[in-house]
Amino acid sequence: MFSPDRLNPTDAAILETFVVPRYLSLFGDLALEMLSVGESARLLHVGCRTGYPDLALLERFENLEIIGVDPSLSAIELARHKAAVRRDAPIEYRVEESLPGELEPGVYTHALTLHPILPDSQRGELFSALRWLMSAGGQALVGLPLRGSFQEIADLLREYALKYEESEFLKALEISLSLRPTIETISEELEAAGFEDIDVEVRQASLAFESGRAFVEDPATRLLILPEIRSWIPNSDLTRPLDYAREAIDKYWSEGKLELTLNVGCASARCPL
Repeated sequence: MFSPDRLNPTDAAILETFVVPRYLSLFGDLALEMLSVGESARLLHVGCRTGYPDLALLERFENLEIIGVDPSLSAIELARHKAAVRRDAPIEYRVEESLPGELEPGVYTHALTLHPILPDSQRGELFSALRWLMSAGGQALVGLPLRGSFQEIADLLREYALKYEESEFLKALEISLSLRPTIETISEELEAAGFEDIDVEVRQASLAFESGRAFVEDPATRLLILPEIRSWIPNSDLTRPLDYAREAIDKYWSEGKLELTLNVGCASARCPL
């Protein structure tokens, strides 16, 4: 239910310094716009990583308490260090391997998760866990890339499968692409988990890469985009397909930049009163 990546200290720092402003902020900015806070609130930040955008949340909402959970100790330690800069900040960070863990049910007025990396089949489990932890009338916010994101890479993986007659890989890829979340499917999954008043916002964006090597080595690619792509078909070895994609990027975009398509989505849902 969490990303399996346990970020070492170096990668935690890289994520905070490079991935947050270039990539993760696209999801965080949209979630911030959709967050609605009353007189007081207790927000559970699931998969909080290095704590983005918790300090920005506190700047906007003074009556907010935040509990962040993540399986990576290195990420949690960096989040704690950031929070310590703001004295008496109402933030607590905990290492949790999965949900609900040691968390008390029914006490959180808000829940936030940005870019959860997990197979499509497990997304409903995440939503059900959030619903169990939240109080009546609470708001859940889920930011994630929707169907059509990274389409250029998907097309290159499809091209690889056709060229090398990898029929099983192609079949698995096509099935996974058909299951990528949309406005409609995310709404249905949240409703099935017990939420209501569901609203999904989408923004189109792109990420530019100078070459295949730049794509593979970019921190956003390495720490979030490639793990996301691998989650599409978790039982397949993507080493050769991704090597092919890297070489194809250099061939097809030799005179320009690869503009990687990104459909930034954020769903807001309410627990019934």
